[in-house]
Amino acid sequence: MTVVASKYARKENDLYQTEPWATEAALRHFDLSGLRGWEPAAGNHLVADVIREHGAEVYTSDIVTYDRRHDLICDFLKPHDSVEQFDFIFTNPPYGPQNRDAARFARLALQRCDGWVFILCTMKFDSGKTRTDLFRDNPRFHAKIVLIDRISWEMNGKSGTEDHAWYIWQPTDAADLGSAPARIFWEGRGA
Repeated sequence: MTVVASKYARKENDLYQTEPWATEAALRHFDLSGLRGWEPAAGNHLVADVIREHGAEVYTSDIVTYDRRHDLICDFLKPHDSVEQFDFIFTNPPYGPQNRDAARFARLALQRCDGWVFILCTMKFDSGKTRTDLFRDNPRFHAKIVLIDRISWEMNGKSGTEDHAWYIWQPTDAADLGSAPARIFWEGRGA
């Protein structure tokens, strides 16, 4: 697929909803049932709803309220007291220019959660030399799930303009931490 420049005019705190199939794609490989997690860029809870359908408890927060209320209103990128201890963080964060906000989001998620961390970002997110601490040099980096279909951010069936993937880090107490190479999977809309 070719990356095409978007003609979408961005606005502050814009809502980019993650289609349910994209979250399902990650959950085909990871069972979070019975665990308790945090969705810190919850938007309208589309990611959280799918995770709940798979048997996990999900605490939600975001910088603003869209159509659904969150457990907490907060800016994940700003210092604040840790909400609680969670088994996972699972989110589609704001990306910012050159994915800098997404990189900050990933680093903070790894600091704030000793469990699983799932970040949805652009396909090229793991290609920057300024991110080797997240990938090459990080023993927690576990897997990448390439989405072979593009996400419709406006939920209107029109394909987005860029390719995406889930990036997954494992818990700090994982038995194979740093000893096994990261895995790569390919998933799309269909099972």
